Amino acid sequence: MPSHDLVPRRGRPPRHLADLDPAERRAALTGFGEPPYRAGQLSRHYFARFTNDPAHMTDLPAGSRDALAAEFLPGLLTAERQLSCDDGATRKTLWRAFDGAYLESVLMRYPDRVTVCVSSQAGCGMACPFCATGQAGLTRNLSAAEIVDQVVAAGRALATGAVPGGRARVSNVVFMGMGEPLANYRAVISSVRRLTDPVPDGLGISRRSITVSTVGVVPAIARLAADGPGVTLAVSLHAPDDGLRDELVPLNTRWKVAEVLDAAWAYAASSGRRVSIEYALIRDVNDQAWRADMLGSLLAGRLAHVNLIPLNPTPGSRWTASAPDVTARFVRRLESYELPVTVRDTRGREIDGACGQLAASGAAGGLSASAAPAFGASGPPRVR
Repeated sequence: MPSHDLVPRRGRPPRHLADLDPAERRAALTGFGEPPYRAGQLSRHYFARFTNDPAHMTDLPAGSRDALAAEFLPGLLTAERQLSCDDGATRKTLWRAFDGAYLESVLMRYPDRVTVCVSSQAGCGMACPFCATGQAGLTRNLSAAEIVDQVVAAGRALATGAVPGGRARVSNVVFMGMGEPLANYRAVISSVRRLTDPVPDGLGISRRSITVSTVGVVPAIARLAADGPGVTLAVSLHAPDDGLRDELVPLNTRWKVAEVLDAAWAYAASSGRRVSIEYALIRDVNDQAWRADMLGSLLAGRLAHVNLIPLNPTPGSRWTASAPDVTARFVRRLESYELPVTVRDTRGREIDGACGQLAASGAAGGLSASAAPAFGASGPPRVR
């Protein structure tokens, strides 16, 4: 089967425990001259206690703690900048990887859950014109461990009380940050396994609580259906007609709307999971009533949910959000087709929560803007 990792990595991060499944960890520890059960001890420190500090690993021999941590739990991401809003319940972090690549993640705490929005690539090669990350281009794919480490960092913040509201655990993960997840297929699927493996082999998050987004990499959607990870698929559609979608999502020139939706329905049939159709509402571009009707006719009777996204424009962009009354009309038209519809809450506006705003502002202080992330079109997801 051909690879769906569409762009090679420029640099290879150091090997990390989270890149390996439990059997591979035991083999690696044996090859390092340690008993295989050390793999379980290291896994418990990382996935259950959220630490890679050898000083905390008192169940390991004092003489080998430092070497084990350096070999299997190397530091992958350094927090360069962190901003909060919503009384500390929303935290956005700009991370620097080992090679200087930049990426972002967002932690969002709600009364009933904690969601982390993760990046799967540094930058993005999809070139969607309303997205700063897509315009900046792709730096490289992230490793599985670099993806997982974003969630572990969130878990650490929650466990130590750094997020207001008391201690908690991450309950949901959405692959809606920087990059096209299905263009980095192997690392994303490996990271999903680490996220869902039971503690201490992984983080023990329910598969049903993980969402993988795509602009429509059709062969990779088919592969996802065959591999059966049990996650929710989200399709960033943004237009129901090929003429407009060719402009908004350039990959549509390769796989048209009908092909993308056919792949999505095949995934829904194989997984039994409802597909989320993501649609960024852009004023006077894709928010016409007739386009709502066209979208409704495409989705009617399907195992689908529509998530409308009020566009959070980046500075200087010609794209802006639809007016509230236009959004309400769009919702009503879709609901007339008996479709479940929600409108995404745009958390994070005041902390540069949209496409690339934090990384772009960081560039003025010497940080690279080449990895400006795209949290959908408006910030990480919260439906209402």
